[in-house]
Amino acid sequence: MIPQSLFYETFFDALKANIGALGGVKSVGCKLWPEKTPDAAARQLNDCLNESRPEKLSPEQVLWLLAEGRKVNCHAAMNYLARESGYDDPSPIEPEDERTRIQREFIEAQKHMSKLAERMERVGLLRAA
Repeated sequence: MIPQSLFYETFFDALKANIGALGGVKSVGCKLWPEKTPDAAARQLNDCLNESRPEKLSPEQVLWLLAEGRKVNCHAAMNYLARESGYDDPSPIEPEDERTRIQREFIEAQKHMSKLAERMERVGLLRAA
């Protein structure tokens, strides 16, 4: 993994850290623009990362870079966005933790619905089966 700085001057610098962690501009450029040659895709990506150039990444492409960075444990761009917006650094959710949380919430909701159904039966809103 490529070392990450604690802070970045610009969002473009933070995105460059994500891109480096994902294999560099040629590799990432080819994934963003598979129809281009590796050199052309790398040039396009470098142009998008140059503040003085008119080429820019779309919001969907930025989101993809954030999500792909997460997969390789590079949170530079996500942390930059959070810090610049006045938030604490986000904590990535592990997929297994998310599954467990959703299952727990579902079970709690089912229990709540059962209790609600019992109360509705008592006041005559539902008929007992």
